[in-house]
Amino acid sequence: MSDAIIVLNAGSSSLKFSIYQISGGGEDLTVVVRGQVENLGTRPRFIVKSRAGAVLSDTALTGHPGRTGHAEAFAHVAHWARTEFDGVFTPAAVGHRVVHGGLDFTEPTLLNDQIIEKLDRLVPLVPLHQPFNLAAIRAVRSLRPDLPQVACFDTAFHRGRASVTERFALPDDLFHSGVRRWGFHGLSYTSIVDQLRQTAPDLAAGRIVVAHLGSGASMCAIRGGRSIDTTMSFSTLDGLPMGTRCGSLDPGVVLLLLQSHSQQEVEAMLYEKSGLLGISGISNDMRELLASASPRAAEAVDFFVYRAVREIGSLTAALGGLDGLIFTAGIGENSPVIRQRICRALGWLGLAIDDAANDRGRGCISPAGRSPAVWVIPTDEERVIAAATWAAVRPSAKASRRIPSIAASLK
Repeated sequence: MSDAIIVLNAGSSSLKFSIYQISGGGEDLTVVVRGQVENLGTRPRFIVKSRAGAVLSDTALTGHPGRTGHAEAFAHVAHWARTEFDGVFTPAAVGHRVVHGGLDFTEPTLLNDQIIEKLDRLVPLVPLHQPFNLAAIRAVRSLRPDLPQVACFDTAFHRGRASVTERFALPDDLFHSGVRRWGFHGLSYTSIVDQLRQTAPDLAAGRIVVAHLGSGASMCAIRGGRSIDTTMSFSTLDGLPMGTRCGSLDPGVVLLLLQSHSQQEVEAMLYEKSGLLGISGISNDMRELLASASPRAAEAVDFFVYRAVREIGSLTAALGGLDGLIFTAGIGENSPVIRQRICRALGWLGLAIDDAANDRGRGCISPAGRSPAVWVIPTDEERVIAAATWAAVRPSAKASRRIPSIAASLK
């Protein structure tokens, strides 16, 4: 029987999971399954796929759908894993994506009561993310209090940047109290850097901009594998326009809105009704907008491309030049049209793409020998979490084999 790492990524209405089996004397991590429990609190559904993408289960959860939260979702995942894999592997630990680590947490951290309490204090900084990350942690502790848990932080990748890149031009005491440009999507950027070090080490050591373009979108200027600057700042609202989030916004607009709307209404507007959805009035899905004949859909796409081009130019200036542009995440990985439009607008920077390679959408998509190079690399945040979690608990790997299997908590 081998060890395994369970990776959880909790959202407001979903619990995504993956299971990695550890082999090769503890050196190899192999993803076994990926899945999620979606529509928590309404019509929960359990979906899980094999490593090859075959659907292993797609079922509605019965019982009391309105009461199905993260605890019930994890219990269902655990029960399913017991049925499928009991006797094959035993869980060594659970790794979590946690959006905010604040000033204290700059690397993957083994969780205890004191650390969870500190993470709870960061909820006001990311109220739409952190509570659900913590809900998953508490769900695991409730069902399996003996199972080690490790938090991996999206903010950690950006710590250690120059102070000038972290500040707002606000009173200094606010900066020291946490009103600063934190940066997010750090687990995705870690994944891209790790993959580049394997496939293009010279580029990984150079000056790159990674464009994480999805429903949530940001970019990061990276030199020598370290974050130099990034587009998201104090919250996940800032920077690029996103599926339903506004991106960069003059704070005067917020002050104006607060004269006629409640704080809750403004918050909902900025997080849930803006971005591509707000401009188009049609959808937050780039695929639907590209297929639409609506002028407003076209305007939303134009705005997204324009802002992406501006941010790449700004981040290139922060780097003092550019050796490579990397596209990742849902739009970045799957939309040749958006990649083409962005690179065409940045032709002055020397960017160009090979049309056939762009259509394939994997690896280097710029002409051979061209610099800056353009790549498409699928992000794999779950593997980053799994590897970091195993590294955090590995010194006690032998002891972990004595941890009861998932089955023990469900008998």
